[in-house]
Amino acid sequence: MIKKPISPETHKQLIVAQRGEITEYHIYTKLAQQTHDPENKKVLNQIASDELRHYKLWEAYTKVEVSPNKWQVTKFYWISKIFGLTFGLKLMEKGEEKAQINYAQIATEVPEALMVAEDENQHEKELLGLIQEEHLKYMGSIVLGLNDALVEILGTLAGLTFALQNTKLVALAGIITGIAGALSMSTSEYLSNRTEGKNELAIKSAVFTGIAYVIAVIFLVAPYLIFTSPFAALLAALFDSILVVFLFTYYISVANDQPFRKRFTEMVILSTIVGLISFGLGYIVRVLFHINV
Repeated sequence: MIKKPISPETHKQLIVAQRGEITEYHIYTKLAQQTHDPENKKVLNQIASDELRHYKLWEAYTKVEVSPNKWQVTKFYWISKIFGLTFGLKLMEKGEEKAQINYAQIATEVPEALMVAEDENQHEKELLGLIQEEHLKYMGSIVLGLNDALVEILGTLAGLTFALQNTKLVALAGIITGIAGALSMSTSEYLSNRTEGKNELAIKSAVFTGIAYVIAVIFLVAPYLIFTSPFAALLAALFDSILVVFLFTYYISVANDQPFRKRFTEMVILSTIVGLISFGLGYIVRVLFHINV
């Protein structure tokens, strides 16, 4: 079927859309070839097929073949491989929304544009929701481990910083407390799942909780092994805690379609309050017991 001529402005937008479709086709196809999960492979191939169909539709109007953005293909392929399919692909889709392709305007000359918009906004999101990744099943355990470590270890380090004022001693105490805390949290998570009859989840959820806890401890204790000033180390640890919260909250907000700002603010405020209280308690202990290390 011969397509009607389109205006230069619409032609320009279709070229942009065309490049986006063929780029994402290559991303989905490459990821489908690499994944070993048959269900995930099926979903990725289906979305890739949709992207190629959209590309062919735009090409029928533009009469131009467009090459994929190789940098985008490489970037989102490796993001998806390193951080997980769900995070990488949803991050890509969020970027797609910023392309500001006006489907409503295009539809005045290309009626099929509304169908493509529906595919982009609804159908592909539903398909992405079908992708199964094991680590996302244990996100609650990861949140538990990170949150507990950030609150508990940051509070401990803040209190010991003023009480001891010795970076090596504070680091040693932080490492010992961190290891004990990780083992305690992992055990609690394991027993909790066993009690609730979730035997198949117990071991893995305990492992994810422990790993998240240890990662947070490493970030928080590291400044005390680098700086000689205990107060500089504490400020660095506080910065590290905010950085960990920022990175993890951003990951969760993208992967699980959750609000970023509210969760991030909540965790930062909680960690800061606990740190300030512990810092004050450390000062009181130092004065009352005349500790001078």
